Amino acid sequence: MKERVVVGLSGGVDSSVTAHLLIEQGYEVIAMFMRNWVDDSVIISDECPWVEDSNDALAVAEKLGIPFHVIDLSEQYKERIVDYMFREYEKGRTPNPDVLCNREVKFDIFLNAAMQLKADYVATGHYVQKETVEVNGETVHRLLAGADANKDQSYFLCQLNQKQLSKALFPIGHLQKSDVRKIAKEQGLITAEKKDSQGLCFIGKVRLPDFLQQQLKPKKGEIRELEASAENFEAYRQNGNATYSSKKDELIALTKPYSYQPTDGKVVGEHNGAHYYTIGQRKGLGVGGTPEPLFVIEKDTENNIIYTGQGENHPGLLRKGLFVANKDVHWVRPDLALQPGESAEYLGRIRYRQPLEQVTLHCEPEGVYFIFKDHQKGIAPGQFVAWYQGNELLGSGEIA
Repeated sequence: MKERVVVGLSGGVDSSVTAHLLIEQGYEVIAMFMRNWVDDSVIISDECPWVEDSNDALAVAEKLGIPFHVIDLSEQYKERIVDYMFREYEKGRTPNPDVLCNREVKFDIFLNAAMQLKADYVATGHYVQKETVEVNGETVHRLLAGADANKDQSYFLCQLNQKQLSKALFPIGHLQKSDVRKIAKEQGLITAEKKDSQGLCFIGKVRLPDFLQQQLKPKKGEIRELEASAENFEAYRQNGNATYSSKKDELIALTKPYSYQPTDGKVVGEHNGAHYYTIGQRKGLGVGGTPEPLFVIEKDTENNIIYTGQGENHPGLLRKGLFVANKDVHWVRPDLALQPGESAEYLGRIRYRQPLEQVTLHCEPEGVYFIFKDHQKGIAPGQFVAWYQGNELLGSGEIA
């Protein structure tokens, strides 16, 4: 009897080829399209309209000769992803909806819906690989980077657990994107030349302020510029070579975000709401006339102030480390989890497609301190840090 797989058919080329490959491998394949977003008022391009995607997904399913279902998850998506985004931005944090979308929607709600169809697995068109091994008599699922380094999406799956991975298949993870398009063309799939969707998971390209204004009201505030030589950055200039009374004090000092007073720096402009901006943002400030572009280096949503600095190497943008509280530490490989008092060297990243950087994890009772070999740009609370051993993603955490 064939094993049954439900494919998340999105109307894009990756999931289309995923379905085709599974049929070739002998699975019984069912296509399911997730309708997760129905408000087009904030979308600025037609690149991701759900109606067009649904039609393309249906055309692919018909071409492949597989059953096609549409599941409306818009209510759950709003509750778990959109409302989460609003709450995080309101608190001055920088959420990553794509990471949450995979944990909460694709590999939870969608996975459960697939199981109701008596599926053995769900499959997606992610550029990641899975390897199942035995460790000390236990079955362990390894989450590996996609073979195409330019498309590797392991970061977006950094919050998955062993149970979710046990039910997941990633049929295109070993392929290059060019090979995927070639297969789609050879099979006559309508999505072969379709552009990749961009923007927020299932929503598309949006003007973030317009999107956030649905819940967060505009509020005029000051844009302040901080000089690169300000005293605030003494800790940065010491490059982590300061003398500390204990190792713990050093970890705390290197991972603590900079803090500013409402009177720091000089007023250079006005904004419509500190919660609309993200740390490291360059565009949308509306302030010109500076020798180098201004970047957001901190935001104070309580006092509604945006702090900026000139140039992408402004010391206010650079930090040596970050901290993840215990409750937000997630090990994809629980069997490799560090215990309090232990430390280990890994490779880490704080955003999608960022090159992996050397980082040392220090596990303490209250959480994990991450000290990078080189200073990192634009560390923001709410982002996810992910750490790897070679090409295997071991864990992730939400930055405090």
